[in-house]
Amino acid sequence: MSAPEPTTRSDQNYRRSLGTISLTAVGLGSIIGSGWLFGAERAAKLAGPAATLAWVIGAAVALVIALTYSELGSMFPKAGGMVRYGQYSHGSLAGYLAAWANWIAIVSVIPGEATASVQYMSSWHFGWAKGLYDGTELTVSGVALASVLLIGYFVLNWFAISLFAKTNTAITVFKVVVPTITAGALLLSHFDTHNLQDHGGFAPNGWSAVFTAVATSGIVWAYNGFQSPLNLAGEARNPGKSLPKAVISSILIALVIYIALQLAFLLAVPSGDLANGWGSLSYKSPLADLALAWGLNWLAMLLYADAFISPSGTGMIYAATTSRMIHGVQENGHLPSIFGRIDRKTGIPRPALLLNLVIAFLFLAVFRGWGSLASIVSVATVISYITGPVAVMSLRRLAPDLPRPVKLRAMPVIAPVAMVFGSLVLYWAKWPLTGKVILLMAVGLPIWAWYELRKPWAVLKPHLLAGCWMVGYLLVMSAVSWAGSADFGGHGYLPEGWDLLIVAALGLAFYYWGVRSSWQNPSLAQVREELAAAPEAFEASEASEAAPVKSDEAKSAVG
Repeated sequence: MSAPEPTTRSDQNYRRSLGTISLTAVGLGSIIGSGWLFGAERAAKLAGPAATLAWVIGAAVALVIALTYSELGSMFPKAGGMVRYGQYSHGSLAGYLAAWANWIAIVSVIPGEATASVQYMSSWHFGWAKGLYDGTELTVSGVALASVLLIGYFVLNWFAISLFAKTNTAITVFKVVVPTITAGALLLSHFDTHNLQDHGGFAPNGWSAVFTAVATSGIVWAYNGFQSPLNLAGEARNPGKSLPKAVISSILIALVIYIALQLAFLLAVPSGDLANGWGSLSYKSPLADLALAWGLNWLAMLLYADAFISPSGTGMIYAATTSRMIHGVQENGHLPSIFGRIDRKTGIPRPALLLNLVIAFLFLAVFRGWGSLASIVSVATVISYITGPVAVMSLRRLAPDLPRPVKLRAMPVIAPVAMVFGSLVLYWAKWPLTGKVILLMAVGLPIWAWYELRKPWAVLKPHLLAGCWMVGYLLVMSAVSWAGSADFGGHGYLPEGWDLLIVAALGLAFYYWGVRSSWQNPSLAQVREELAAAPEAFEASEASEAAPVKSDEAKSAVG
C-alpha cells in the first residue's frame, strides 16, 4: 500500500507555535518595511505638511477594516485566512476575486521590498552602487542584486516556522528602534517650523492631494501589513485572543512611528530644496540624504544598513504569508493539489513558496521602481479590503451559531463604515490607475474559469449570482473614477464634493447588496464540519506544545 498523499487540510500539518508577541512582531514587521524609508517623501511631495494627516487617515482606514478581519480570523484560524473568507460567505466567484486581489497585493510587496533596499544602496559613494538605479528604476545590475535578495527571503522561509519566528522577532526590534532613532535625531538636528507654513502653506495642493497621498504614496502599502498575522492564523496558539491584539497593536504602534518620521522629514528638509515647492523633491534615499545634509553621518550609515534589514524583514514575512495564501487558494479549489502540500517535518508549504518566488521575479522584471510598485500594490490592497466588511456581516447572517472569539457589538456599524472608507481610498487613487488595477483583477479570471466553468449549470449558477455584486462593484467604481472630478484624475463629469458623496453612497449600496447575496455554499458547509471536529484535536495539540513554545518564544524575544 502506497504512502498517503501529504496534502491535507491546512490546520492539520501547520504547527500552532506563534503567540501574541510573535504575531504582533509579524504584523509590525510587515507594516514597517520600505514604506517608512520612502513614504514620508512621497506623501510630502503630494500633500506637503498635510501629509501627517494622510498617515492618520490611512491608519483609521486600516484599523476599521482590520476590526472586520479580526472577527473573521478568530472564527476561522486557518492558514492563508485572508483568501478564504469571501469563499465561505459567497462561494467561488466572489471568493476567487477577493483571493486574487489579496494575493496580488501581498505577493507584489516582496519584490517591492527588495527594490527598496537596492534603491537605497544606490546612494552609496561607490561607482558600482550608483549604477544600480538610474533615478527612475533599477538597472540590470540593480535587478540582479534585488533577485539575490528575493532568493534570500525565501531561503529563510524554507526550513521551519520556528526559525522564521525567531529571526523575525529580532529583526522587528531593530526595525522599531531605527525609525525611532531616525525621527529623534532629525528633529534634534533641524527643526524649521517655517517649512510647515511657507512653500504653499499646510496643504499646498488642496485636500484632494492629501487623500491621494493615502492611496498612492505607500501609506496603504505600509498599513497593509496587518494582514500578516491573519494569514498565519493556522499557526497561532490561541487565535481568539492573540489575533485581534496583534492586529490592532501593530497598527497603533506603527501610526506613532510614522507620524514622528513624517514630522521629522518635513522639519528637516533644507529650505533651499523647497525653492520650487514640495513637489520638486527628488531624493534617492530621502532620510539618509537629510541625515547627510545635517552632518549626521552615523545616522546615514545606520539608515543604509536598515535599508537592507527593514525591507528584508518585511519581504521575509510576506514570503511566509503568501505561501499560506496560495495554500488557501488551492483548498478553495482554484489551484493544482501540489500547492496544498505541506512538508510534515517543517510545517512549510514548500511548493506554494516556490510559486510565489517565481511570481515575485515576474513583478521585479516588470516594475523596477519602488514608486510604481507602491501605487499598484496600494490599489490592489484596497480592492482586497472590500471583502472583509461584507463577509463578516454575511456570516453573522448565515452562521450565527459559529463560535466567535472576537465579536464586537458595534460591527453592524463598523462594517458599512469600513466599506465606505475602502471605496473612498480606491477613488482617491485617481484615474487611470484605478482602471489599470481593476483590469489587473480581470487577468486572473481565466484561472477561475478553468476550474469552475466545467461544472454543471445548476452547481455554477448560485456562485455566479452571489458574486455579481463584486463584479458590479469593480465595474461601477472604475466608471465613477473615469467620470470623477479632475482632482482625482477623472473627466470632470462629477462635480467636486459630490463625487465623494456618490462614492460613499455606492459603497453602502454594494455593501448591502453583497450581504444579501451571501448563501449557504459548500465551502461554508465544509468549514463548519472542520470547526466541529477541531476543538478536541486543537486542545490536545495546545496542551502538548504550550510549554516548549513558551520557552522558544521567550528566547526569541530576548535574542
